[in-house]
Amino acid sequence: MKKISIIIKLQFVIIIYSISSVFAKAAARQPFFSLKFFIWSGLELLFLAVYALFWQQMIKKIELSQAYANRAMVLVWSLLWAFFVFREPVSVQNIAGALLVMAGIAVINSGGEKENA
Repeated sequence: MKKISIIIKLQFVIIIYSISSVFAKAAARQPFFSLKFFIWSGLELLFLAVYALFWQQMIKKIELSQAYANRAMVLVWSLLWAFFVFREPVSVQNIAGALLVMAGIAVINSGGEKENA
């Protein structure tokens, strides 16, 4: 149960990281050096700073190899943001790739119950 809780917390941290890319794309759509550009860029930097703090805490509680394997979920979250926020098309190949990433992460997470003390 503790391992599942850590994985859920890790996904929350990865979601924060993926949201920073939404802000980056929103900033890129604004005129350079405009107020909206700086607002979106500032939000991106804020989310990256929060992510960095949470990431450091997470890698204390989980094996580094497992943490980095789970970080691949940023691809899945980014795909969801692209579809829901930016209304970008999602292809069958995108979905197949996301499912493959999720399957790989499930294999990594289902490994032994070894946790750092």
